[in-house]
Amino acid sequence: MEHQDAGLVVWDVDGTLMPADLRWLRRSIARTYGIDEAHVTFPEKKVHGYTDESIVIDTAIASGVPASDAEAGVPRFRQLLAEVMEAGRDELARVQPPYPGVAHSIGELHRIGFVQTVLTGNLRVAAEIKIQSLNLGGELDLEIGGYGSDERDRFQLPGIVARRYRSKYGAVLSPHRAVVVGDAPNDIACAKSAGFRAVVVAHRASREELLSYGPDAILDSLDPALVVATIASLVQQV
Repeated sequence: MEHQDAGLVVWDVDGTLMPADLRWLRRSIARTYGIDEAHVTFPEKKVHGYTDESIVIDTAIASGVPASDAEAGVPRFRQLLAEVMEAGRDELARVQPPYPGVAHSIGELHRIGFVQTVLTGNLRVAAEIKIQSLNLGGELDLEIGGYGSDERDRFQLPGIVARRYRSKYGAVLSPHRAVVVGDAPNDIACAKSAGFRAVVVAHRASREELLSYGPDAILDSLDPALVVATIASLVQQV
C-alpha cells in the first residue's frame, strides 16, 4: 500500500522547541581546546541557525586557537559534547524547558496524520538528549531527522531528511508538503533552499526582522490551534 500522510513537519530544536542555551557548547569547547570557559568567544553572527561543528570551528578561532588546531579538535569535541550533555540531563530539564504549546502542537499534528522530525545544527546525540528532556511521547521520528553530525553545512540537511523519509516510508517527499518550523533567519533560508515551506516563531528575533527573510508564515508563539491551522494551510497550497 502506498504510504500516505498529511505532510512532513520538520522542527528546529534550540530557540524553537526550547530556549537556546550555549552552556553545553561552551563547556565542550573549553574542554576540547583547553580554554577557560570565561574566555570562550562565540562569533556574534554565526551561532543561531548554524551547525555545532561550524560554530565550534569559528568559536575556537575567535577564542585564539589556530585554525588548524581548531579543525583537528572536532573529533574530540564530538566525544566531549556527548559526555557533557549526558552529565547535564537534570540541568538541561531545569534551564531549557519546552516553550509553551510545544507538546500540544506536536501531539495535535501527530493526531491528524503529520509525520514529524527535526532539522537541527545539533549533533545527533545532543539533539536526542534535548528531545528526551521534553517528554513529547514519541511523536517525533528522529530516525529521519537531519543533524549537525550529518553535514557541517546546514543547507545540506533538508536533502538528508528527504532521503531518510523516502528510505523509511517508501515515498518521495514532495517539497511543498514539507514545513520547517524554526526561529532564525537561517532556518528560513535553509527551508527555502530545498523548496520546503518555512514557518518561524518570533521567540528571539522580531517579526520585522524575520519578515525580511520571506518566510511563509510568522507565529508569535506556539499556540497549538494556530500552529496546526498554519501548517495545514501551507501543505494544501500548490
